[in-house]
Amino acid sequence: MYQFVSGPLVWIAFAVFVGGMVYQFVTMLRLAQKDKVIYPYMSLKYSLRSLFHWIIPFASRNMRARYEVTIVTFIFHICLVLLPIFLLAHVAMFAFAWGAKWCVMSAGAANYMTLAVILACVFFLLRRVMLPEVQFVTYVSDYVLLAIAFAPFVTGFAANRQWFDYETTIIIHMICGSLMLIVIPFTRLSHMLFFPFTRAYMGSEFGAVRNARDW
Repeated sequence: MYQFVSGPLVWIAFAVFVGGMVYQFVTMLRLAQKDKVIYPYMSLKYSLRSLFHWIIPFASRNMRARYEVTIVTFIFHICLVLLPIFLLAHVAMFAFAWGAKWCVMSAGAANYMTLAVILACVFFLLRRVMLPEVQFVTYVSDYVLLAIAFAPFVTGFAANRQWFDYETTIIIHMICGSLMLIVIPFTRLSHMLFFPFTRAYMGSEFGAVRNARDW
C-alpha cells in the first residue's frame, strides 16, 4: 500500500492536477472569447492596480472591516502554498524521483506553519457555524472542501510527531494530499488559478469603464 500511495498515486494526482488546471484555463479563455466585453475591457494598468491592492493585507476597505479574517486568511494561504513546496520530506521525494532539489525550510518553521493551517481551518469552520450571515451562504460542499484542505496538514503533523502508527498515518497523509491535488481543478479551490484573472477583469471594469475603485 505504501509503495502505491508514495509512487503511482502521487504522480496520478499531479497529472490530474496539472491536466485539470490546463483544461480549466483553456476553457476559461474560450468562454472569454465568446463574451464581447471581456477582452476589450481588459486593461493592464487597472488589472495590476487591482491585483496589488487585493494581495496586500488591509489595502482594501473590506479587509480593514474584518481585520481578524484578513490576518487568518493571509497566514492560511501563505502557509498552505509554501509548506508543501519547501518541506524537507517533499523536496527529498522529488529529489529521489527526478533529481530536482531546492531550498527547504527548517523543521521548526514547518511545525509552526502546519499548526497555523490547522488553526486557520478551525477558525473558518467556527466562523461558518457561528455567524448567521456566513452560515446562510455555506453549503455542504464548503465543509467538504475545508476538510480536504485540513486533512493533509493534520495527518502530516500527526505523522511527524508519531502520535499513531507511523506507516498508517503517513499513508493516510499521502492519500489526503493526493486527493487535494485531484479536486483542486474541479472545485472552488481552483481560485488559486482564477484569482488573478477574475481580479484583473474586475479591476479593468471598475477602473477603465466605471472610473471607480474596486476595493
